[in-house]
Amino acid sequence: MDDTKRTKFKTLKCAVSEATINAIKSMGFKYMTDIQAEVLPKALDGIDVVATAKTGSGKTLAFLIPAVEVVVKQSQNNYQGTFCIIISPTRELAIQTYQVLQDIISHHEGITSALVIGGESRKMQSNRLAAGVHIVVATPGRLFDHMRTKEFDYSKVQCLVLDEADKIYQYGFEEDLKQIINRLPKQRQTMLFSATHAETTEELIKSALRDDLHSINTNEDNDRATVEGLKQGYVICETEYRLCWLYKLLKKTQNLKVMVFFSSCKSVVFHHEFLKKYCNLSVLCIHGKMNQTDRTATMNNFYKAEKVALFCTDLAARGLDIPAVDWIVQFDPPADANEYIHRVGRTARGLGAAGHAVLLLRPEEEEFIEYLKEAKIYLDKYEFWDKLSSLQKKLDVALQNPEFVKMAEEAFEGYIRAFEVKKLKHVFNLLTMDMESVAKSFGLKEKPDVDIRVGFSKKHRPRKRAMALLTTNISSESTKRLKT
Repeated sequence: MDDTKRTKFKTLKCAVSEATINAIKSMGFKYMTDIQAEVLPKALDGIDVVATAKTGSGKTLAFLIPAVEVVVKQSQNNYQGTFCIIISPTRELAIQTYQVLQDIISHHEGITSALVIGGESRKMQSNRLAAGVHIVVATPGRLFDHMRTKEFDYSKVQCLVLDEADKIYQYGFEEDLKQIINRLPKQRQTMLFSATHAETTEELIKSALRDDLHSINTNEDNDRATVEGLKQGYVICETEYRLCWLYKLLKKTQNLKVMVFFSSCKSVVFHHEFLKKYCNLSVLCIHGKMNQTDRTATMNNFYKAEKVALFCTDLAARGLDIPAVDWIVQFDPPADANEYIHRVGRTARGLGAAGHAVLLLRPEEEEFIEYLKEAKIYLDKYEFWDKLSSLQKKLDVALQNPEFVKMAEEAFEGYIRAFEVKKLKHVFNLLTMDMESVAKSFGLKEKPDVDIRVGFSKKHRPRKRAMALLTTNISSESTKRLKT
């Protein structure tokens, strides 16, 4: 869009404090993004807002500016207490939001804030909350823990922000969030933000927002679900060569900043161990089983790095604004189109930014591309490399270590478990999967003894029986078919 058609932040001078205008200017922002231009006038008037926009579109400032202005107004009336709560689905996103908040309130005198997340000292958080901080940025579980104590007075909350709302329910915080919403004052402003619109979002809207809300969707009139600067494609790779493909890609991108997404924590651990220790590649990793100190340190290192690969689960797919990520590699396919959008949203962020993304699929999964097209996600088909380096000697060395063998077996199990919860069963089909080839993709000589029937409900008993046959004896006929 031509700059002459964009709205400048200085047009908000009559609606926001001078300190906030100065903060925005010092952060280097002159023009509003589409979502900011749509949200800010309504939000600053105290109206409930539901906003859907592509990831990387500037949602964070769209809710932080009104949140800070709520505090400014209350402070002018000499009121004290917690006036605003911002809820994020992950610790990393909460930390990032909190850091941006500090950039804004550093230009204000007397506005206080607290970061309330798991993995940090509960007592220190409690002391901060007892002091009556103005703005709280939190994850749902830890926030609800504090709401059940006498130290935290939330009776004066005027504004509630639900960021990445579609994921708050998906991450298992449904009950916590219901309790939080029920305990907060009814006369408050609520703002709900998300990159995608899901059924759970509708449930949240009904329970948390007033009837006279303002709904904004900057995706509606766009023929693509992802940003313009993103070049994205897919590669078809035989199952057993997946690890070799990843090794070659990392060698080709070793001077770039790359994020590689896996479907399980165990798979992240295995691939990180092998490619860093036995292949001498520069890789970091982050997943939900790490403690908070290590997670924060890893993300800080990745933020600052100019060239490195970060192996991660979808923990790192939500809203994080990481500078200059060149490539998004989806080594394991996402569960659905929404997750695809969030993953690739870690690159090509902001006005005029560019980035690349590649999705790796097994031959049986190519139909997933048609599914993405229905969601307005269009991928080019990339050619498979003619030659891949053999990693067998490196794997033979690694497999002499019993701990590494255990990592490989657990990664195999994690990979299979991830398929059990995918909705597109005709695309991600465990019944027709060549388990021996999957085992080879993790460096194993043979398929581990893993009960992959766990997780099927009673209504899936015929599938369960089929899985029993599969685990005991993979037919040579299906194996042959999958290799041709």
